[in-house]
Amino acid sequence: MSLFGSIMDKLGFGSAKAAPAPEPQPEVIFVDPAELPPTAAAKAAAPAAPAAPVAISAVDVVGLLEKKAAASAQKLNWKTSIVDLLKLLDLDSSFGARKEMAKELACPENLMADSAQMNMWLHKEVLKRIAANGGNVPADLL
Repeated sequence: MSLFGSIMDKLGFGSAKAAPAPEPQPEVIFVDPAELPPTAAAKAAAPAAPAAPVAISAVDVVGLLEKKAAASAQKLNWKTSIVDLLKLLDLDSSFGARKEMAKELACPENLMADSAQMNMWLHKEVLKRIAANGGNVPADLL
């Protein structure tokens, strides 16, 4: 599992969980509507109603992380530090793990050479992607 996937899982997004097995698909047979009886042809020609949009439930990222930070024995500043964010989620915060995640999230090469620059980019990118997946991350952290 990727480190970013582990972050999403720890935050309750469930993105890292195994997908359920696909349901068997029925065999599809194509029939010319002109060959159907009149009532069946009318039903076949009618467009299907679009599915109602499903609301994405927002994950209270700040609340969850603040609660974890309050319970932690360490003083971790997850709002500015990718290392502290990873530690707070009980994930590998080593340089190697962060470098792997930076590659996974397509960090620009020029930032990869400077660990401080990579860490700042990585922190912003992780929060941005959490927000894009339904996390309620405040704009000032993005």
